[in-house]
Amino acid sequence: MEAQAQGLLETEPLQGRDGDAIGSADISSMLSEEEKEELKAELVQLEDEITTLRQVLSAKERHLVEIKQKLGMNLMNELKQNFSRSWHDMQTTTAYKKTHETLSHAGQKATAAFNNVGTAISKKFGDMRRK
Repeated sequence: MEAQAQGLLETEPLQGRDGDAIGSADISSMLSEEEKEELKAELVQLEDEITTLRQVLSAKERHLVEIKQKLGMNLMNELKQNFSRSWHDMQTTTAYKKTHETLSHAGQKATAAFNNVGTAISKKFGDMRRK
């Protein structure tokens, strides 16, 4: 059985005639009637299990919505919380801190430069008025 399973897990692509042989082979004709019946029964069982799981998941999702409603949680609150959490997480990153420091420093330099330019312009206007 392990050798068969190992063969199913191979990842090598099929080569020319191998692919043709598989494409034209009728796998169901290689199975006995007993094997076919077992596979059909397993198929029905899997389909039933999938249906049951979908129903259980749906019921749990409804229960989740009910609990959130009772707690006063709605989509907008969740979005706000997610945004706040994401914003906080971003602010605590090293890249954000370095960028913030750099831009803050650049802003201070720019402010000082504009003040100097403003002072120089005021001085020039003052000098022009006196003349």
